[in-house]
Amino acid sequence: MLNRLKPKSEFSRNVLTLMTGTTIAQAIPIAISPILTRLYTPEDFGVFALYMSIVSILSVIVTGKYELAIMLPKKDKDALNILFLSISITFIISFFVFLIILFFNKEIVFILSDENISNWLYLIPFSILIVGLFNSFNLWFNRNKNYKLLARAKVTQSFTNSGSSIIFGILKFNQIGLIISSFFSQLVAILLLLKEFDFEHFKNINKKRLIILASRYSKFPKITMLHHLTNNVSSNLPIIMITKYFSSNDAGYFMFSNKIVGLPISLIGSSISDVFFRELSYKKEHDKNNLLRFFEKIVLKLLIIFFPLFLLLFFILPKITAIFFGENWQMLGIYLQILLPMFFFRSIGSVLSHTVVVFEKQFEGFILEIVNIFLRICSICIGIISDNIFVGLVLYSTSSSLLTIYRIFWYKKIIKEYI
Repeated sequence: MLNRLKPKSEFSRNVLTLMTGTTIAQAIPIAISPILTRLYTPEDFGVFALYMSIVSILSVIVTGKYELAIMLPKKDKDALNILFLSISITFIISFFVFLIILFFNKEIVFILSDENISNWLYLIPFSILIVGLFNSFNLWFNRNKNYKLLARAKVTQSFTNSGSSIIFGILKFNQIGLIISSFFSQLVAILLLLKEFDFEHFKNINKKRLIILASRYSKFPKITMLHHLTNNVSSNLPIIMITKYFSSNDAGYFMFSNKIVGLPISLIGSSISDVFFRELSYKKEHDKNNLLRFFEKIVLKLLIIFFPLFLLLFFILPKITAIFFGENWQMLGIYLQILLPMFFFRSIGSVLSHTVVVFEKQFEGFILEIVNIFLRICSICIGIISDNIFVGLVLYSTSSSLLTIYRIFWYKKIIKEYI
């Protein structure tokens, strides 16, 4: 009986492995959210959101996005050389970021308009170093189908972050507790991956081959990095703008909306995305005739998974927000309802986004990201001009949703033209 319930295809089994780990990883912080909202204020989460926005933006450039190329070579030796390249760049960029923060701390604080972030800027270089290393090794173990390890790393990171957040909250560490907990959990996750990696592999690194591969996949730092950077800026710049022109409370509501709905759904989607990336790369080389059917099948599965969930959330979240998170967080329900359409389309679009990498359409994807960031900035600016954050958020959610719909059809067109 149990064997009948097991997914038949390797793709589905791999997705289930990662999704199980990711679901558990996200269930933990969601379950403790009512506790955290009673230990931390919206302002605490606002400062934390500002810190994480900076880390998130810088994390895009820390590897030069060479980690994405780890999946593409046919030979494992070439993939290993790219892994080494990605790690080397991560250390170099992190060091330069440390120097910039060391010499220009006051100027950065002035631009951000938040004195609370000053001391924690020095932790940012170490955070992006850990994130860069994790992303690189994550793709290496993904290439080697070690999905159980990746799932375990996600669960461990989530458990560590959630547990330490509660402890620091009880000890009245305020936003400091959130920042330290995030950093420590990232460190634990990368150490778990490093423990399983055989560093003897790096003895076989070929410098000449390394240069050849760096040139072969030069689109990643030249175009893909800019593509992801604009995507990341468009997602995180609103937090910086909201903090500067409205308040840390508003930034806290915006960030927490992502924490309890947007981020869990995105990370569940990323489990499918990791496997989709590998399968799409494989079918491009070995099963060209089934590419379009595979793509359409994944889109249908995503709709079946996410649409009922988001429809339910749209109607119940505003009604239960104050009950679950406390009276201080009652305004969160309005933020959630406004942003839910964007989260829904993002959950689908993020899974399919690797189509750009697999078919090397980075430049066209970069242009779309320019449009995306322009629309999002304009949306928030209209809210600033009208002195009404909800006007900005409605426009932000609507423009993001429409652009994601356009992307999905564009991905399908790319595959049709290839076959």
